[in-house]
Amino acid sequence: MKNSTRTSTDPSSYEVATDIESKTAIAPERAHLQLAIDGMTCQACASRIEKVLSKKPAVYEASVNFAGETANIDYDPAQTTPEQVTEWVNKTGFVANLQAADSLFAQTDKDTATEYPWRLIGLWICLLPFLVGMAGMLTGFGMTWMPPVWIQFVLATIVQFGLALPFYKSAWASIKGGLANMDVLVVIGTVTIWAYSTYLWLTHGDGTLSSLLQSGYAGGHGPAVYFEAGVMVIAFVRTGKYLEERTKKHSLNSIDLLLSLTPDEVEQQQPNGDFHNVALQAVQVGDILRAKQGSRVATDGVVIDGGGWCVESHLTGESVPLKKQIGDELLAGALVENGSLLYRVSAKGSDTQLGDMVKALSDAQGSKADLARLADRVTAVFVPVVVTIALATFGLTWWLTGMVDTALMHAVSVLVIACPCALGLATPAAIMAGMGVAARHGVWFKDAQSLEAAGNIDTVVLDKTGTLTVGKPSIVDHVMVDSSIAVDDVLQIAASVEAHASHPLATALINAAAERHLPLMTVTDISVIKGAGIQANIEGLGLVKVGTAEFANLTLPKFMPKVWQIASTVALSINDEPLGAFALADDLKADTPQAIAALQESGIHVILMSGDKQSVVDHVAGQLGIDKAYGQMSPRDKASQVALLQTAGHKVAMAGDGVNDAPAMATADASFAMFEGTDVAQHSASARLMGESLMHIDAAQKIANATLRNIKQNLFFAFLYNTLGIPLAAFGFLNPMIAAAAMALSSISVLMNALRLTRFRTEVELDNTVSTHQTDDKRLPSA
Repeated sequence: MKNSTRTSTDPSSYEVATDIESKTAIAPERAHLQLAIDGMTCQACASRIEKVLSKKPAVYEASVNFAGETANIDYDPAQTTPEQVTEWVNKTGFVANLQAADSLFAQTDKDTATEYPWRLIGLWICLLPFLVGMAGMLTGFGMTWMPPVWIQFVLATIVQFGLALPFYKSAWASIKGGLANMDVLVVIGTVTIWAYSTYLWLTHGDGTLSSLLQSGYAGGHGPAVYFEAGVMVIAFVRTGKYLEERTKKHSLNSIDLLLSLTPDEVEQQQPNGDFHNVALQAVQVGDILRAKQGSRVATDGVVIDGGGWCVESHLTGESVPLKKQIGDELLAGALVENGSLLYRVSAKGSDTQLGDMVKALSDAQGSKADLARLADRVTAVFVPVVVTIALATFGLTWWLTGMVDTALMHAVSVLVIACPCALGLATPAAIMAGMGVAARHGVWFKDAQSLEAAGNIDTVVLDKTGTLTVGKPSIVDHVMVDSSIAVDDVLQIAASVEAHASHPLATALINAAAERHLPLMTVTDISVIKGAGIQANIEGLGLVKVGTAEFANLTLPKFMPKVWQIASTVALSINDEPLGAFALADDLKADTPQAIAALQESGIHVILMSGDKQSVVDHVAGQLGIDKAYGQMSPRDKASQVALLQTAGHKVAMAGDGVNDAPAMATADASFAMFEGTDVAQHSASARLMGESLMHIDAAQKIANATLRNIKQNLFFAFLYNTLGIPLAAFGFLNPMIAAAAMALSSISVLMNALRLTRFRTEVELDNTVSTHQTDDKRLPSA
């Protein structure tokens, strides 16, 4: 536990000590690494990489996301390096890539989803003669349209040992890794078909070369070969993989969209004042860039000349333009809707807020929800079980029918249709889509478990100041114990101590002192008493306490103006002798009533908990229609009340912005840190709300709930597919070609269902909750 007392005259050096800090502090020897991985073909591949990494003593935890093609690894930097971890992954047969220091996201050596699919085109060219022959069978011409068997053999061999080479490489690497993947099933099935058909062809006729070349369907009865089955299986599976890759990379993954927000070239000011176009990679911190109307801001920076209106919806979820003028901050990716800006670069690449969002989104998409564990356990043993079922199918069918070719086709159908791809994609595909939609709405979930928890909540506990209210209270009244004491003197003392606190009420006192040009005094021995206030020593005065009336040993008169009943109180004492108190009032956020109503309409029970006095809390609750409101709550009280709600069977989310909210946020099932909340609150929260609107909480809950429904739909379909598909194949109702097509369609179907999430809309996006006709000088008035 950190010591909560320190001596300093620098406000920035003061750190508030909380229980949550000591509970969640990350030990220096634990480092995090994310890798982009190329070459995974199914969930078994991801499981194999996890298995290999988990065996390394230096790796604490490894989580591989098949849909996102990423690996999140926690490791001991004293025992290994990122380069060594990358090498471990590469030895499993995949290609892992580290993120460049100044890049936004790790990129693979090649984009298999966008490169020209020459191999796939070759497969379909080889398949075309077989399709013509099968068309003849369907139209009543029998086998006469099928090419001669020797041509079938040549085409099938080219496909089997040339164009299908990636299947062999993946299967062999998988077997070496000790965990078979879907490519093992494809290789076993298609090689068996090829070998059996080749055997039938070579043993047909008298065995001479002339006999082999003449055997065909056009001039007689050829052998009952099945070359077309193997070729079609490989072509269909590869086509399914290609479509799957394109969907994952370009439709489900919002990271690609975020990466496209920064331009490749920027206008950079030269020493002589001229502007030249340069590559964004060449820009350095401190350079001066220009952003014109209709262009994107390339880096984080500060406006040094010009003015305009920028849309920062990519980070906040609110598409209302913000006015930017000299001294204002710009965020990478913001769209300049009107005007022209000169700005000095303050951060670039991964150091920008956009880069932070990309990393946060990538880490979150790469994590696993609890629902994914079930699919992982199934796929880990799936391939050996399927091979066993296929062998049993072959043996029983041969024994019952006496036909080896029929038995073989049934067994191969089992191998092909039993691919666990749909099962492996069910959860990560939905998580990727849901995380992207949440980010679009200004909600950054820390990981998949956080999103899953948010989707199950039935109760939301809200802090008052900075959560329901604007968080910028102002002094509306004051009372002095001794009328001879100047109010400004008391304010100066209070502000000097409160300069070392982070609560909005403290900020209000500091701002009031600054407006009256009152210099802050030097303080020492600062100590924060959570839920009560802050105390410090001031030379010449003694021990100064600033906080609640009880903390400052102040008893307010019974008959006070009405404003004191609905305002927050900050009292002050010196050496336990009370001097006076200030009444501070704070306005509700414009959309707070709408947000509370939206949560309640969704069946969410809303509870208000605040450290403020009960009369103020009751007044705010009455304005918003909240039936349960608790005042004068210490941080421990809030956490205890949340725990009681959980004991009663409720799934609780906590939203707050201050240090005092951190213990309750850590206790809750899900938690939301408000925009510009304290670092401790944001560290404790399972999600960060990047916009000022309270409607983001409603959006987060609705998006999480929709994502969970999508995951359950995907898992149901995947389990149903395999449960029905394997018996149908075993009993001969599906031939290998149909099984291959069904297998490919199963994965695409899961991805398409997950893709529906990307079209999800909430009131935040439809309404923006903050109307464009507000008169705030930081908002663009509507035309």
